[in-house]
Amino acid sequence: MPGRVLHLVPEGLPHGHAGPALRTQALARAQSAAGLDPHVVTRIGFPVTQGVFDARSLDLLEGVPQHRLLPRWLPYGSGPALARNAELAARLVERLRPSVLHAAGDHGDGRVALALRDAYGLPVVHEVRDFPEESWLARAPGRSRDDTTYVALRELETHCMREADAVLTLGEAMKAEIVSRGVPEERVRVAPHAVDPLFLTPPPDGRALRAGLGIGPEDYVIGTVGTLTRSEGTHTLLEAAARLRRRGAPVRLLLVGDGPERRALETAAAQLGLTDGTVLFTGMVPHGQVRAYHGVLDVFALPRTDDRVCQLVPPYEPVEAMASGLPVVASDLTAMRELVEHRVSGVLVPAQAPTAWADALEGLFHSPERRQDWGAAGRAFVARDRTWIRVAATTRATYHTLGCL
Repeated sequence: MPGRVLHLVPEGLPHGHAGPALRTQALARAQSAAGLDPHVVTRIGFPVTQGVFDARSLDLLEGVPQHRLLPRWLPYGSGPALARNAELAARLVERLRPSVLHAAGDHGDGRVALALRDAYGLPVVHEVRDFPEESWLARAPGRSRDDTTYVALRELETHCMREADAVLTLGEAMKAEIVSRGVPEERVRVAPHAVDPLFLTPPPDGRALRAGLGIGPEDYVIGTVGTLTRSEGTHTLLEAAARLRRRGAPVRLLLVGDGPERRALETAAAQLGLTDGTVLFTGMVPHGQVRAYHGVLDVFALPRTDDRVCQLVPPYEPVEAMASGLPVVASDLTAMRELVEHRVSGVLVPAQAPTAWADALEGLFHSPERRQDWGAAGRAFVARDRTWIRVAATTRATYHTLGCL
């Protein structure tokens, strides 16, 4: 079926709410609007493996079919599970007759797609959204690139990149890394994080939510959205806030999200004397409410560490914040330089340098005009280059080179 795309992913909406699931749905919706016929198939067992025991084999979400592979029992071990995944996905391929396979998870989804290509002669587009071996390395101190886990993950991911007919990825730094692994540059295209048109409209009036959170009208609100992990560098933001408090700035930190570092961050906030409501933890919030929290913020902060995964992989949260007209203060990392133009749409600050962060945030506190100008520049950048319509066009052009349309 010309134009029919089968996306192979680990999880999807409405049961998976992480960034990759949101990206898959947004991209598929934009592809549908562009005249393609996208279908999504999630990994074997999902979402039963997430505790959704009444899951159906098909969900229709905003016009996008989401197929589930739900055998009566799951094979034990990663090898047998992948083999069974490929077997069940093959039945779906025979029924749907897609013209291209678009794998957008880790090497597991990539290997299943390559097996289906061998069986049916379908081209494979492998979308690299992360480097799992680098994320594994950053999750805990003491891990090494010599560890067998790191080496095995890198080899499997690289195999999928090299064997795919085309590769999509999120940014130029990621593209350079993929090319360095032996993938011809002409087979790699950038399909960056993007936003729906709704994000380009002004965010909701934040006064009511500010009041509900106990934030005063004169408070200077710095916030971030995302999973609270070590590599997000939120400890740096806490230390910068403590310095700003000592300088007399009425700063409040709004941390939207949850994650494994939350307890450590709460302890660190107490140790820094930020116990008077300076730091607000919202916990997880639905993606549909993110814009409401944007309306509360004066500045969006992204204090990521200088781990290699952070140097390479751009996040999607600042793209949404820029679309909402917020100035961004971010760590000066290779991936972030692709998003934030220094002193035009935000400011780039050395990673893990609390004093430098406090200085940059204090400068914006005293210059609301600069905040407004930088926010407007960020919104213009996103409107021009970072919409799902443009990303869908990139995927369509990629499929066209493979003769899928």
